[in-house]
Amino acid sequence: MAFGRLRKKKQDDADASVQQEPEEAAGPVDGAVESPETESPETPAPAEAVAGGPATDSAGEAPAVPSGHVSSTDYDRAGLGPFDVSEKDTDTGYIDLGALRIHAAEGLQLRLEVEERTKRVIAVTLDLGGSTLQLQAFAAPKTEGLWDEIREQIGASVGSQGGTVEERPGRLGTELLAKLPAQTPDGQAGFRVARFVGVNGPRWFLRGVFGGPAALEQGAAAAVEKLFRSVVVVRGDHPLPPRELLPLRLPKDATAGTPSAPAPVRPDLNPLERGPEITETR
Repeated sequence: MAFGRLRKKKQDDADASVQQEPEEAAGPVDGAVESPETESPETPAPAEAVAGGPATDSAGEAPAVPSGHVSSTDYDRAGLGPFDVSEKDTDTGYIDLGALRIHAAEGLQLRLEVEERTKRVIAVTLDLGGSTLQLQAFAAPKTEGLWDEIREQIGASVGSQGGTVEERPGRLGTELLAKLPAQTPDGQAGFRVARFVGVNGPRWFLRGVFGGPAALEQGAAAAVEKLFRSVVVVRGDHPLPPRELLPLRLPKDATAGTPSAPAPVRPDLNPLERGPEITETR
């Protein structure tokens, strides 16, 4: 297991990393992510760019809901995950990041995103099989979840940038497929894609953002969805206001490493500066 604390210049080449096909996902980033001053569950996250426009049914009708796709109301979180720390033994086989414990899957690369001003870890991005999954956990009220309200706010944010959002049943409950206008390197009109999922737990809310092939392809998404379902959230007993980001931290065995050459970074739905980042490869 190798960890490295890496730095690179601020993002000024995001457009250069726009990709033309969804299956051509950018590789693991051995650079740094400098995140916004504040983070909230509805903040758009990294996405992929593909050529063309949103697909529509030739008859103009909504397609039938695939088998196994359900709304968030019908999703069995307690049985399928993600789990609360009271529901799952994480003594072995898990990476402890504080509020999140991540199953140590074979081939997983883990990156921690650090807020430049405060130097606190605000998100974890998992790279697996050419796809990415960004995770953030937030405090939530005891009596109601946050996902319904946050979906509306994500839709408004994407719409204000000229994009579209499709709300649909998914294998992890109700999800959003966000598409924003973008230009591919060869000058074609395209769009950036991000798939948002959200699960309400006991006094917490977990947001996931799928990128790369897992955002669009069911086969590519299977392993990443399994990883999302295996996540364990540690809410803690201390009082926190709703939407407060649950604290993340470096793994205890993380050690400083030597930076490698910077790799291209993915464009975001909202441009983000790049800064410190921690990388682990299993």
